[in-house]
Amino acid sequence: MSLPPLSPSPEPETEAGRAGLAALLAEPARAVLAFDFDGTLAPIVTDPREARAHPEAVPALARLAPRLAGVAVITGRPAADAVRYGGFEGAAGLEGLTVLGAYGAERWDAADPVVRAPEPPAGVAAVRAELPAVLAEAGAPEGTWTEDKGRALAVHTRRAASPDQALERLRAPLYALAERHGLVVEPGRMVLELRPPGADKGAALAGYVRERSATAVAYAGDDLGDLSAYAAVTALRSEGVPGLLLYSAPETDAEMVPRLRAESDLRVPGPAGLAAWLHALADAL
Repeated sequence: MSLPPLSPSPEPETEAGRAGLAALLAEPARAVLAFDFDGTLAPIVTDPREARAHPEAVPALARLAPRLAGVAVITGRPAADAVRYGGFEGAAGLEGLTVLGAYGAERWDAADPVVRAPEPPAGVAAVRAELPAVLAEAGAPEGTWTEDKGRALAVHTRRAASPDQALERLRAPLYALAERHGLVVEPGRMVLELRPPGADKGAALAGYVRERSATAVAYAGDDLGDLSAYAAVTALRSEGVPGLLLYSAPETDAEMVPRLRAESDLRVPGPAGLAAWLHALADAL
């Protein structure tokens, strides 16, 4: 079978990635596309509350979604925030979209737009109460700030004068705080997130692929929290489900995540590049 080209968008660099793309193009109605939100569908911004999906993200997804078995956004954010900042609710063409928030602990479906989630464990409230004192005792540099996600708390250092040094200064006390209350730390670019264990993007992605009986999958991410989703795609490949791994690369080499770059099949230049690739995929279909 002759497959339509994706030119001028880049082609996968690996044989496994090319097989995943070929399977998606050959039978899109049995394929799933899944995405991280921040840094992948939405540009990274200093204040996460100001994040918004790239202007071409929703139009591109709306072109693709009706042709596919499923489209999911899998994010560490609360599902409601991703829906609001993404502009997903009520978007024509995205009636089948699923948003899995808090690493899969929360679920929102466009067809039934109610966020469903269990109550957060008591450890989250305990960390919320103790975190200001822990940061003060650790000498958190000016510019360090905390984002309360409801089911998790994220400590950001992007605004600090030396973000990487600030992160290293806080790493040990934050890991100790999380351990005292039965939470885990999810590291990322200039952020350490304290959250309940058990949920991760890999389990969320694998569950969604099986729910949709998909025979091909593509996942796009940009940070360390996406490694579990990458691992899920690799595991699905071993089960006979072709997969494609995309890396939404940051603008600067200093913010690159080497493991994602090494394990990905295809690198695109951030959310703008991903949106262009998705439009090219829609053209090919």
